[in-house]
Order: sequence, then structure tokens, then C-alpha cells
Amino acid sequence: MSRKKLPALVADLTDPALVVAVPVDAEVAADNAKARSVVGVAYKARYAERASLAGLRRKAAQRSAWDWLAQTIAGECLGAKDRLDVSRFLALLEANGVDHSRWQNRSKGWEGRLRMTGRLALQRIVAEAGTLKTPDGEELVAPTEWVAKHTH
Repeated sequence: MSRKKLPALVADLTDPALVVAVPVDAEVAADNAKARSVVGVAYKARYAERASLAGLRRKAAQRSAWDWLAQTIAGECLGAKDRLDVSRFLALLEANGVDHSRWQNRSKGWEGRLRMTGRLALQRIVAEAGTLKTPDGEELVAPTEWVAKHTH
């Protein structure tokens, strides 16, 4: 399994010389307007705005926090058209000891819930361990700032 090279967030969004804003993707904007979602409208708007200000056009970036873990999961688990490859995502969860066997699936919205619940479970484990294990046995060291932010 090869990890895709993904663009990082601009390090300092307060420096106008570094900011190259792009428009929010039309599909993302339409999805963000839907109020009947697990993710609040304000969060969805914040994700899209942060990615837009950072010059990131990818829908995946505009639909998530796009922090280190989100970028790494995207590189490991997104397939064509930034769609989640469920089998690769489950393999990533299993490599890190996340038990997903009792999570409900195949009902309306199950992929989104799987992604969100899996990310939260993975976030806790990776923050505690300081590393993310890939299904092919590689261990990626989490950035110190990311670990500090997500360690409780």
C-alpha cells in the first residue's frame, strides 16, 4: 500500500504573503448547507474555510480538520475521487488495535460514521503511543505538536 503525497497546510495563515485562498468546492458548499448531519454546520464551514485559506482545493481537505492525522489517513485510505476505501481504512484501524467489530454499518450514512468514529478512536491511540502503524508494518511518528494537542 503506497501512501500518497499530500499538500500540507500553510504553516502560518496569519502571514498574508503565504495565503493563497481558493474558492470552496461547490459540492462541499452544498453539503455544508445541509443541516441534518452529525457534523454541525459551523464546523463544516470552519473546515472548508480553513482549507480554502490555505489554498487547498481537495474536497477531502475542505471536509475535515486536515491536521496531520487527517492528511495521513487520506494518504493511506482515499481512493479515486477522494472516496474512502473502507477495506484500507479498516486495515489501518486494525494495525493500530482499534476494535471496530461492534460498530454498526450498512445503514444510511454508515461510511461517514465509520470514518468519524474510526478517526476519533485512532486519534486517542496514536496520541498515546506517539506513532501511527500502517497496515504494511511502517510506524509513522506523530508530530510533537499534534500529540500535545490530542493527549488528554
